[in-house]
Amino acid sequence: MQQIVDLQNDPAYQALDVALVSIAFDTIEELQQGISEYRISGVPMLRDADHSVSEAYNVLQWAARTGEPGHTFVLVGEDGNVRWIRDYGAPENGGLMYVPVNDLTEQIQANLGG
Repeated sequence: MQQIVDLQNDPAYQALDVALVSIAFDTIEELQQGISEYRISGVPMLRDADHSVSEAYNVLQWAARTGEPGHTFVLVGEDGNVRWIRDYGAPENGGLMYVPVNDLTEQIQANLGG
């Protein structure tokens, strides 16, 4: 959840004017604990209890051995189409569970398009 906090507090990311939403398999209690521990505010923290969102965006192709999605970022345009997707947790993408904010900002900026 530190990734959320760092994105939320980064001026370069904020300048992109991109909404940040977290979607996870975590229980409501786990999400609430993370929100409290990391002092997250203003970011929707959604529970994908039935995995339908993860399946719809095909992020389970990078699922960990537990069946949970990795550390996936999806950029959805105003038209509802996916403009960019990358799972940084996948071995072929570096196996990262934390991505430097400037790397994400650059990728998002490059894929915002018109």
